[in-house]
Amino acid sequence: MTLIKPSSRRSFLKSASGVLATMAAARLALPSGAWAATPAPEVTGCKLGYIALTDSAPLIIALEKGFFAKHGMSDVLVEKQASWGATRDNMALGSDAGGIDGGHILRPKVHLYSAGSVMQNNQPLPMYTLLNLNEDGQGLSVRQDYADSGVGLDSAPLKEIFAARKAAGQGVPVAMTFPGGTHDLWMRYWLAAGGIDPVSEVDLIVVPPPQMVANMKVGNMEAFCVGEPWNEQLVNQKIGFTAATTGELWNRHPEKVLGMRADWVDANPNATVALMMAVMEAQMWCDLPENKQEMAEIIGRRQWFNVPVADIIGRIQGRINYGNGRVEDRPDLAMKFWGKAGETSYPWKSLDSWFITENKRWGYLPGDLDTAGLVDRTNRSDLWLAAAKGLGLLVDFGDSRGVETFFDGKTFDPANPDAYLDAQSIKAMV
Repeated sequence: MTLIKPSSRRSFLKSASGVLATMAAARLALPSGAWAATPAPEVTGCKLGYIALTDSAPLIIALEKGFFAKHGMSDVLVEKQASWGATRDNMALGSDAGGIDGGHILRPKVHLYSAGSVMQNNQPLPMYTLLNLNEDGQGLSVRQDYADSGVGLDSAPLKEIFAARKAAGQGVPVAMTFPGGTHDLWMRYWLAAGGIDPVSEVDLIVVPPPQMVANMKVGNMEAFCVGEPWNEQLVNQKIGFTAATTGELWNRHPEKVLGMRADWVDANPNATVALMMAVMEAQMWCDLPENKQEMAEIIGRRQWFNVPVADIIGRIQGRINYGNGRVEDRPDLAMKFWGKAGETSYPWKSLDSWFITENKRWGYLPGDLDTAGLVDRTNRSDLWLAAAKGLGLLVDFGDSRGVETFFDGKTFDPANPDAYLDAQSIKAMV
């Protein structure tokens, strides 16, 4: 095993560069059944949901490449969900009632479900965050009519445009995918940083990710925030352009997670670790440059996304065609699945704190909610460390990634989230 005990995030990054290669070599040196020291799973399957978004790839690859079966989870089902609302409803049912046990979900959903704030009758559904599926790889897209407006990472040029529409009695529909989810928060942050109040100056609407492009094509929205491949598809169809990628707002931001019902995990702890080991191996596979083309071909298939490879491949390779005359090679903005020694996959508790704080900012969670308590109830970094150990890697990350810095100069110190809220001039909370 490789032991990493970083004294700081910077020192960790310097020390970890060879760990993925070490793990890959160890796997090649061991036979298929080399994980015999890992306790046998209590069950061999579960039902996982996914939305047709590129960041669901680790679940699909874990099935297609046999990683689930390798770790004793040969009966895992990975089932497409129509929307994030449908995912929520199926998660509430659980597989015993025809729903799902967990899957690919927006990271804040774990907190929102567990707090009951988006559930029927506000009934809490205890959930766990098991691992972070990816960083970056989402987009803020605007309809083609505004290509000459100057809007980009700075949303401010849209302020007068939107105000004129309001004055003319027109709506300003701006789409995201789920209230309080990542896309909602990226859109709100981007608009507010440019001086546009997302509560009063636009009309936020919910649209399922696979329906974004079609809705912009018929004029149902002025802008949207969604994950790939839908921003790239929008550009390829010349319907709109990408004003900014979310990695430009907050580089290496967390995005989707493998989230599971707490009762399933509590009943099946060994199966949970086996499931995580399979997905973590898939994350390693997805991060290798030589696998990007095959990954795009697999997830683009009819039974998964039913999307052309051309709508997937560019941005996972770090080539961003913004659609307004800009094409840039930006490997730093490419979607990341594993990172150095699993730093991307690890579910840092400090990042959960930001999502909870941001949901307080916009009124989705009460301002007096115990943030640390909710994080501790929902974040299972302990299981991630157990799965990493099973894969031959022993890491000591700790709970905090440190102070985070955003594109507008704002910072988030997880040790003092109230200071972050106080620094925001536009917010819904009282």
